[in-house]
Amino acid sequence: MKTFIEPSRSAWATITSRPQLDNLSLVGKVSEVLQAVRETGDQAVRQFTSTFDGVNLSAFTISEKEWEEAENQVSATLKTAIQQAAKNIEIFHQQQLLEITPIETQPGVKCWRKSVGIEKVGLYIPGGSAPLFSTILMLGIPARLAGCKQVILCSPPDKAGRLHPAILFAAKLVGITQVFKIGGVQAIGAMAYGTQTVPKVHKIFGPGNQYVTAAKELVQQTGTAIDMPAGPSEVLVLADDSANPIFVAADLLSQAEHGPDSQALLITTSKSLANAVEKEVLRQLEDLPRKAIASQALQHSKLVVVKSMEEAIELSNSYAAEHLILSVTDPESVAEGIINAGSVFLGHYSPESVGDYASGTNHTLPTNGYATAYSGVSLDSFVRKITFQKLSSQGLAGIADTVITMAEAEGLRAHALAVSRRLASSAKK
Repeated sequence: MKTFIEPSRSAWATITSRPQLDNLSLVGKVSEVLQAVRETGDQAVRQFTSTFDGVNLSAFTISEKEWEEAENQVSATLKTAIQQAAKNIEIFHQQQLLEITPIETQPGVKCWRKSVGIEKVGLYIPGGSAPLFSTILMLGIPARLAGCKQVILCSPPDKAGRLHPAILFAAKLVGITQVFKIGGVQAIGAMAYGTQTVPKVHKIFGPGNQYVTAAKELVQQTGTAIDMPAGPSEVLVLADDSANPIFVAADLLSQAEHGPDSQALLITTSKSLANAVEKEVLRQLEDLPRKAIASQALQHSKLVVVKSMEEAIELSNSYAAEHLILSVTDPESVAEGIINAGSVFLGHYSPESVGDYASGTNHTLPTNGYATAYSGVSLDSFVRKITFQKLSSQGLAGIADTVITMAEAEGLRAHALAVSRRLASSAKK
């Protein structure tokens, strides 16, 4: 990890920079795959699954036998953990349902807003070395609560042409029955354009590698919505001298093990803490099964010592972390100054891991600085907000002069006439 001691403002751009991905070089390759899927559907998906995943599939769907076997292969302990996490996630997201309350903006003019579930959504769940079955809970539960009529799921198969049993267990738990053994760019293309097997969806959710991310950004340009721009996962720990270096090191490594392009930062007012954390990171690193991956992530991770908590907060807001841990004496007070972050964890006993799995908040969050403008996934991500208005004849009469005056001033005579002709008709009655 690179260390910065009381850096000047001119160094902040370097500190807040992310690992650079050469997305431009990906666009050509990703575009070719997407175009092939768009033109030949299942045929292209089957070809790319063989090329990229090393498995030849006769069918992408999950057989009844596979569903049954997955149920039996997941341990009772893991089932209980998934069920508990699902319960907490549902409780938190259930509270995001809003009642419809019509507002009378002036006599006879009523307006209201209604949330309508997006009819068709697609969830992408990474597989490979870390099958993220927890993401199914984070996306499938709010999709169900929002009333999405069709929810499909794509995840890459292993070399045996199967999905991790926990992925199927979690999918069944949240009510997803349309699951396809398709990964990578071809999965994004299949959901965006539709194939003979995979239905076309209106919006795609879920994390992925740089190829999946590029594919999501490209299909967005052709009419398929996506959850948010995304990049490698990241954590920032903001700490004072009350922080436990063992805890902080564990938090930094929990993010570093995600992938070689992940990033972990410590911003602290204590130089002694920074030194202790650096040593503790190296010690704990040796215990990790994913040591090689975490080591690569640490190469572009940073330890930053600043002069004051005010400066630490300002630098944190400049970075706009996906995950922000406030390992300080008074986290609630520090949190008042936080304006840019995906999800915030307050205090010494709130590790980012709990948000990743089971506290109830959503772990699908903006990365790469997008927390300055984007929120994490919530129930709102799965709905459209449709506005309604209803006017009585008296209500229209009361607002008519305002509308006619404004329409005429903009040169839109037909807009004005749509009001005045109604008034004239009412006057004749």
